[in-house]
Amino acid sequence: MDWDSITILLDREFQKRWIAPRRKRAKPYRNKSEVGIVLQKYHDKLYTFLTPADKNDRHVRDIISIAMVRIAQKGNMTAKQEIIRLLVFTIDDWIERNPKISRWRGYDHLIRKRLEGCIRCYRYSGTFIGYVFKTLEYAGRGLRPIQAYSIDESLYSGEKRRIDGLGQNPENGRLSFFGRNIDAL
Repeated sequence: MDWDSITILLDREFQKRWIAPRRKRAKPYRNKSEVGIVLQKYHDKLYTFLTPADKNDRHVRDIISIAMVRIAQKGNMTAKQEIIRLLVFTIDDWIERNPKISRWRGYDHLIRKRLEGCIRCYRYSGTFIGYVFKTLEYAGRGLRPIQAYSIDESLYSGEKRRIDGLGQNPENGRLSFFGRNIDAL
């Protein structure tokens, strides 16, 4: 029975109470035809991962994502890769538009790990997209925003630039920045 089609229609209060039967850990396999069935059915609605136009598009995006997650939870690695590929578009949009998610800018490898965890742990707690959003929001609280610097940028007094402090030790070839060794750039 497809419990997702039932639980998505419940009020949020009752969705939280839903407990599904536990599944055994599935062995990984690859099957493009399972993924193809979902993608073919919703082929004209895949744009919803880029820009959902209205509430109906967001609902369709939820249906697609939950279907792909359920296939991935059965062990299909192709489905897992495909849902991650689709969600990256949505997450990139969130990073640009939402200050709570913008901390993830530059942490693509961590985003992928979080998505894999979300796929593995998702049960019946509302929409999968909402689950991913909240996961990234809460996990992003501890991230430091990545700041980019230019080596041509002026330093405090404006007399020196960053590049003036960059040097290389001729004996061992190690880089240093204002006398401090740099292990990796």
